[in-house]
Amino acid sequence: MPYVQRSGTNLFKINIKMTKNVWIFPGQGSQVVGMGLDLAEVGKNKFDKAEQILGWSILEKSQTDVTELAKTEFTQPCLYVVSAILADVLKDKGAEPDAVTGHSLGEYSALYCAGVVDFATGLELVKQRSLLMSEASGGAMTALIGFNRTQLEMAIAQTPDVIMANDNSAEQVVISGTESAVKSICEQVKSKRAIHLAVSGAFHSPLMSGAATKFAEVLKATIFNDAKIPVISNVEPNDATTSGQVLRDRLTQQMTSPVRWREICLYLAAQGYAQAIEVGSGKVLTGLVKRSAPNLALVNVSTLEQAIAF
Repeated sequence: MPYVQRSGTNLFKINIKMTKNVWIFPGQGSQVVGMGLDLAEVGKNKFDKAEQILGWSILEKSQTDVTELAKTEFTQPCLYVVSAILADVLKDKGAEPDAVTGHSLGEYSALYCAGVVDFATGLELVKQRSLLMSEASGGAMTALIGFNRTQLEMAIAQTPDVIMANDNSAEQVVISGTESAVKSICEQVKSKRAIHLAVSGAFHSPLMSGAATKFAEVLKATIFNDAKIPVISNVEPNDATTSGQVLRDRLTQQMTSPVRWREICLYLAAQGYAQAIEVGSGKVLTGLVKRSAPNLALVNVSTLEQAIAF
């Protein structure tokens, strides 16, 4: 980030990248009632464009109750738009990431930030994705906190129709599959907490193949530019890339594949990133980064005030 150095009576700016930083974008579960209201003026053009694309208002929906906002078809577009506006505010101040990544839905915000898709194209993708996912049925997801990983991995390997859908940290994962398979894993593996997630289907599992096939056609028809900065994908956390074609291929896999967030955090630490900036609603991702890569400095930018002060 730029700073001002004094030399005698002259002031001059020197642009020095003080730390290697990554911007991380939150996914479903990070939404909070009232998010984005402080961005109404600075983000007016994007809110107006979003209403044209979606047929409903992001700002109005963000003021509804928790249950309504948590519906997949509303949550995902709201998170994407808020993250996009905050990223724009940061960039307008001269801030730039060395790489970007996002958790599930957050990967779309990362692709927008990296210039792979423009705002409207990204939101169209998010709209279609959220509708397809909200229509999914016949599955379940449960978050497990505090468990024996070896025991869990063995149980999953021996139980059909269930996978580790979100590998968030060493002590926090989400399993996804048929209701009976998820229940079986919870009975086999002791954990400090098992939290059933109120979702319509088994997200990030092969049970989403029907929705994924339909969404693949949408992705095929979408132009993906090469990224201006490296993007780290959920399905391939050890290979940041700028190739638009590769990023599209990886996104095609995302709906039926695990979110490998723990591995992303380990990759960031191994590659010498010193700071992670969470751009969007909530503090979920910085909490997860802290568990897997405790040496990274963490910053949250979830409000206009925080973005301006960055």
